[in-house]
Amino acid sequence: MTGPVLEIRGLRTWFFTRAGVVRAVDGVDLAIGAGEVLGLVGESGSGKSITGFSVLGLIDPPGRITEGSIRFRGEELVGAPEERLRRLRGAHVAMIFQDPMMTLNPVLRIDTQMIEAVLAHRRMPREEARARCAEALRRVGIPAPEERLKAYPHQLSGGMRQRVAIAIALLHDPALIIADEPTTALDVTIQAQILYEVQKLCAETGTSLLWITHDLAVVAGIADRIAVMYAGQIVEQGPTAEVIARPLHPYTLALLESVPSHNRRGQPLRQIPGMAPSPLALPEGCRFRPRCARASERCKEPPPVLSREDGRQVRCFHPCQEPAPAETERA
Repeated sequence: MTGPVLEIRGLRTWFFTRAGVVRAVDGVDLAIGAGEVLGLVGESGSGKSITGFSVLGLIDPPGRITEGSIRFRGEELVGAPEERLRRLRGAHVAMIFQDPMMTLNPVLRIDTQMIEAVLAHRRMPREEARARCAEALRRVGIPAPEERLKAYPHQLSGGMRQRVAIAIALLHDPALIIADEPTTALDVTIQAQILYEVQKLCAETGTSLLWITHDLAVVAGIADRIAVMYAGQIVEQGPTAEVIARPLHPYTLALLESVPSHNRRGQPLRQIPGMAPSPLALPEGCRFRPRCARASERCKEPPPVLSREDGRQVRCFHPCQEPAPAETERA
């Protein structure tokens, strides 16, 4: 198969509440190639997790996908039957949730839950399935995996439960993993182990990874490309090294400047003024305009997406870097 493993075009996921329409995801375009790691970065409430949930069809009422296309290996998922989505989940597209208790059943032993996850998609003897589960636990750095399989979730630490959740996602070597801030609850040492294992998996099996996070340090070390999200829209995309070294969008620059750095030792930490807008009352034009030092009257109009020759994209009238010689605009 050629082309991206996951391709999202014009995705809009809105929630129709009594207070009004919440435009959580509002016109998102993303693509992930085989074996590629894409980091989706932004503040809390920017729509990152809802984007991931939309891919797997996990949006519950009053939310729904109102517009757009989600193609997995060329297959359209928007509007697909629930039975088809159920077959894809876990086996071909896996998700790692931020809270492991969203994945683990507190009243079932770890082996029961993992073996059921294996047998739901493959026919094999239970002993073979059990051995596969133990190997998955070993891959994420859990010592004595046979003993851990006999434990209940409450008998494990938060970090250990998260590693079990990650192991469940790896059981079938899926083509795509959506990781929703999976290392937030882990200490730095275990976090490094998990990042190493995930990168190794992507390199060895060609698994694609959508890594959702607010931690720029993590995404800088794991992602091939970065997509920066703000108020339901992607405001910048590009290769990780390029985005980190030369951000184009003022929001990306502000995020980077708000990270503690040895280069500014003894100086006050820079902050982004104001707060992210409520999705119930989004500002007209550029959504970052009320917080942006580069904003002008022109920014009261919706900015186009500028596509550069070097593969980068930015949604801004006043990018931080001079435009490339040849750029194409789209609304």
